[in-house]
This record gives sequence, structure tokens and C-alpha cells, in this order.
Amino acid sequence: MSKEELLNLERLMNYIAHQYLKKSSWEDVSKAEWTYVAQEFNIQIEKQHHRKKITTPPVLFGDNYLYEHLIIKKLKAACVKSKQTTISSPNFSKLNIIATTLGFSSYIDFINNATTQFPFHELKINIPIAGSNRLLLDNLVGYWYCYNRNLPFKPGKKAHERIWRSALEIYKSGDEYLVERSGRDNHMYYGKVTAFANYIFIIMNSTTFIRQRHFIGRLPDIEDNINKAGYQIREMSFVSTCVGFNEEPIALYEIFHRVPRAKDFQKKSVDLAFDSPLLPKHILLHLKDSEQNRIRQH
Repeated sequence: MSKEELLNLERLMNYIAHQYLKKSSWEDVSKAEWTYVAQEFNIQIEKQHHRKKITTPPVLFGDNYLYEHLIIKKLKAACVKSKQTTISSPNFSKLNIIATTLGFSSYIDFINNATTQFPFHELKINIPIAGSNRLLLDNLVGYWYCYNRNLPFKPGKKAHERIWRSALEIYKSGDEYLVERSGRDNHMYYGKVTAFANYIFIIMNSTTFIRQRHFIGRLPDIEDNINKAGYQIREMSFVSTCVGFNEEPIALYEIFHRVPRAKDFQKKSVDLAFDSPLLPKHILLHLKDSEQNRIRQH
């Protein structure tokens, strides 16, 4: 392997470590965690095959492929300089499969366009004359499901009978409050959240294409409740702006519903039928009329 090939492979493994485990380096990931990631890849590969109606069996990864073939035999071996000349290049077709599972068109696309971590620093969201409401922001940290009517078109499914659910995590990093949200297929959104008085603002970018989303919400009774012992915000309503799946700019009414237990949180987006047991009835009541929840005039 050339030095450039090693650097690109290291970028890929660092990217995976951050995307799946929120770790900054492949060196911080254990063998068991790499096994988990390989299993997650296989689940996504099988879903892609099913969605694309591919009849040939998918190429899946062994549980130890990432750890043994890419970590031990490539990256760790490269740390021993005397062995560097004897390291063979990894299977390019498998690197392609990994990259497409991550949402890129190919491994070359990953090399040309990916960053190791989400570039949160590129997102600016601030009102200099006001102090942010950190007590409110601390209360938002956790796992959420987000419901709206921005549905992708799927032949054979009636869009007006389904509701789109995304998975979102809010966490604190230093002095900032960051957001990661699932998107269509395998791409992700990353962003920042801030609050001034009883208003909440979120800005997000997409990892794989040019799409930015903005959210604004208000919790009118937060001043009366935020200081109560044990109080936790469990639901929020937002108006969000984005580009729809048909490339049309739209504004949506969106409901965030807290997932109380981390073990119940599924980091993926799904569209739910009106009668799905995963869809809370009160959210269905608010979002059932798609025309009332999509602002199309622009």
C-alpha cells in the first residue's frame, strides 16, 4: 500500500468510528465494537438490496472483517515501519460497498468529498445581543423522534396515509449543543441548536448533498416549569424549512417527541402508516391533514 492509500483508509475508518460510535479515532474502537459495526453494515446492505429489488445475493461482511482485515492487517501493521512495504492494498470492491453503505456513490466519492467528522464549525447560529438560555438547552439533551409530512415518493404507497419519522440526538460538546439526525436512505444531518428566552433555533446541514434545514420553535410556558425539580421537556413543535424530496422548497409543521430510554432509540428514518403502533395517536391527530402541515406557496 502506498502512503496515500493508507491515509485514505485511515480517514474511512475514522469516519466510521465517528458515525457509528462517536469516537474520534479508529484506535479508540474495540474489536467488539468493530463487530457491531460490521453487523450494522450487513443490515443496511440487505435493506438496500431489498429496496432496489436486486435478485442476486448481497455481498456481506464477516463479523471480523473490519477489525482483522482493515485494522490489524492494514492500519496497525502500518504502524510498524519495517512492515509497510509488505502491506497489500485492501479489496477495492469491498471499500466501495462500505462507502455506498455510508451514503456515498463510491469509495472515490468518499475520498473526494468526506470529512472525518461533521464540520459543525461551518454552522453559525447566534444572536449577539442576547444570552442563550443554557438551562433550557441542558433540558433538551437526549434522544428524540421527529414527525412530519415531508414524505419521499414511493410507488404503491399512498403518501397521504403515512407520516415520516426521523431520529435525532441532541448532545453537549464543550460550550455548544450539537444535533445529529437521520435522513433518507443512509445520509445524515448534523447541526447546532441554541435557545434565547423561550425560543429554540436549530440549523442543520446534510452529509451527502446540498440541503440545509432550519427549525424555529417556542415553549411559551417554559419559564414557569424549567426550575421545577425533575421537570423534563417531552415534546416540542417546530416550523421547519427545507427542500422537499421533489426538490421543491417547503415549510413544514414538525413535532419532536422525546425517547425516554436510550435502548429504545433507533437511529434511522422510517415512514409510518396511520395505523402503525409506532405512531403516537396525538401526533397523528396533529399531522393527519398533509395540506395543513405543508406550506407550499413560495
